[in-house]
Amino acid sequence: MEALSGLFGGVLGTVGPFLVVLGVLIFVHELGHYLAARSVGVHVDVFSIGFGRAIVGWTGRDGTYWKIGWIPLGGYVKLHGQESAEDRAAAEAEARARGEPAPLWREGRTFAEKSVGARAWVVAAGPLANFLLAAVLLAGLYVTAGRPNTAPVVTGVQEASAAAQAGLRAGDRIVAIDGRTMHRFEEVQGVVRLRPGQPLTVTILRDGERLTVPVTPGRRELTDRFGNVQVIGLLGVSGGVPEYTRLDPATALAAGLSETVRLTEQTLVALWQMISGRRGTEEIGGPLRIAQLSGEVAEGGLAPLVGLLALLSINLALINLFPIPILDGGHLMFYAAEAIRGKPLPPRAQEYGFRAGLALLVGLFVLATWNDLTQLRIIDWVVGLVG
Repeated sequence: MEALSGLFGGVLGTVGPFLVVLGVLIFVHELGHYLAARSVGVHVDVFSIGFGRAIVGWTGRDGTYWKIGWIPLGGYVKLHGQESAEDRAAAEAEARARGEPAPLWREGRTFAEKSVGARAWVVAAGPLANFLLAAVLLAGLYVTAGRPNTAPVVTGVQEASAAAQAGLRAGDRIVAIDGRTMHRFEEVQGVVRLRPGQPLTVTILRDGERLTVPVTPGRRELTDRFGNVQVIGLLGVSGGVPEYTRLDPATALAAGLSETVRLTEQTLVALWQMISGRRGTEEIGGPLRIAQLSGEVAEGGLAPLVGLLALLSINLALINLFPIPILDGGHLMFYAAEAIRGKPLPPRAQEYGFRAGLALLVGLFVLATWNDLTQLRIIDWVVGLVG
């Protein structure tokens, strides 16, 4: 019993932070769809956080039914007039069976009658809202806690390295390389990596005194799994002292947008590495991983939790933009085809696309769940029971 408690205790103890993180992400995503729909004159029948029967629900003054479902693993916005007449009759019957009000037909405010551009805007607004949320959250952190920066300060020097031969010491701050100002330790690494065996002029700040020293980075050969050899430059120093600088709101917002772009690029690079086989798929996680991570990060305070929320918001936006039918990106793909053809794709083609998209999503969900169970050692626990 103690083993079972220890196995699940960490997960169950993170329910609160998990629901907060997931709830905020879903609400903002669906709010993007909702506001975009209202902006082009489309009525929204249902705004739901979660799936299934409503724990709580009410009808707003605009006629939209707002609800919180009992399965907190997603949400949706039901746009007026998305369905056919037959689907509409079935939806009305289903709504009455769930105890929800059956939507009235509103001529002129249906989704289907809008232009392909307007429909694409409504669909794209959800992911865009998540990108904006990430930028705003990061900006808020930069205003309050400060923008994190890994200062280009040397904390250690390896023996017989290029840095040791040049006389660099722990505590030296690298302020420039070949006249280019260095603000972050990663910038130092980036410059040195591309200059193996090439002389560099490094300007450092030591005990308040500005010094210039010549350094020739060492060479290291890296071989990837395909046998390709890459030569990189190395100084032989460790560093990256954390610094936090508070920014004014305008600068913080610009920095938040910039960081959102950077994190998006990093995520896409990691995804491509998985597709090309240069990176394992064990990093793909699902709800259990998010729950565990939310609980662990929440223990560090509000700021780390907000940072995690921003990162997950970016991931949610990117996932929804993948050109997979059922997801927002799949709908945008269909709308692009409609714009090119001048008419929608045949219903059968769309149906086959949705089926393929559903199969792919189920496969990804199974993979993510397997990774979660493996990382949380639940598989090992089950094997131990029957072994």
